[in-house]
Amino acid sequence: MNIEEVRDYALSMNEQVTERLFADKWLSWRICGKWFLLTELDTPEPWVAVKLEPEVGERLREQYEGVRPAYHMNKKHWSDLILERFDDSFVKDQIKASYNLVVSKLPKRYGISIKE
Repeated sequence: MNIEEVRDYALSMNEQVTERLFADKWLSWRICGKWFLLTELDTPEPWVAVKLEPEVGERLREQYEGVRPAYHMNKKHWSDLILERFDDSFVKDQIKASYNLVVSKLPKRYGISIKE
C-alpha cells in the first residue's frame, strides 16, 4: 500500500473520519477528534502509526521486523508499520484494528459502531 491508498482506506472507514495536516509534514486521521492513524510525509521509507492493544502491538513487533514502536508516540499503545514490508490486507487489518480500538473507547452518545 502507498500513502494514497492508506488515505483512501482511512477515509472510507466512516463519513466522520477527518484528515488533518499538522506540523508541516505530519498527516493524521481522526474519528470524533481522536487519532487512530498517523504518518509522516516525505520519508524514504513510508510508514503509518496505528493504535493497538498493548499485547497485540508487542506480539506484532516480535513477529515482524516491519513493526516497530511508534516514533514520537506512546510506544506501549502505538506501533509503526513500514508499508513496503506488508501486503495490503495486513495494513488494512491493522488500520481497522486501530479505528475499532478508538471507536470502542468513545462515549456511546456518538453512535459510531466498530467495523467488522
